[in-house]
Amino acid sequence: MAKRQRGERGTVAADLYDQPGHLIRRAHQISVAAYSECVSREVTPLQYAILRMVHEKPGIDQVTLARLIGLDNSTTALTAARLQTKGLLLRETVPTDRRQLRLSLSAEGEHMIQSLVTNVHRMREQLLGSLDADERELLMQLLRKFVRLNNEQSPAPLRREATNEDG
Repeated sequence: MAKRQRGERGTVAADLYDQPGHLIRRAHQISVAAYSECVSREVTPLQYAILRMVHEKPGIDQVTLARLIGLDNSTTALTAARLQTKGLLLRETVPTDRRQLRLSLSAEGEHMIQSLVTNVHRMREQLLGSLDADERELLMQLLRKFVRLNNEQSPAPLRREATNEDG
């Protein structure tokens, strides 16, 4: 039986390497590895998203936060509780609805997010550094468009204010 070359048209490998889901999974693996190397081993990418959004919108409630970053409510609540345990996040009951929790960063959380943001920018350069400026912009534009067009297929669709950055 003749051995097929990797990626030869019509082979399983060629089909796999051309599947958007497989490529997105691989891109996610690469991104998470770069995050761990460049940004933090103590704060996960999900925790970073929560800290970053709470930094941008202090006093946000957990349900609104979940919608703005595309998470389900229970994952948001569990992750926020972990961040509170780490001393990075403060959670307090909303006076008008005792079932809701309002989130803000602790002083340690504010300090942490400042250092993480710098590292996230460095990671972005590492991930996109091998592309020229036009390719970087095109990739980011296509990723934003892909996410926007497929948002409703997510178990936790992103709900945010409309912006012009979605391509």
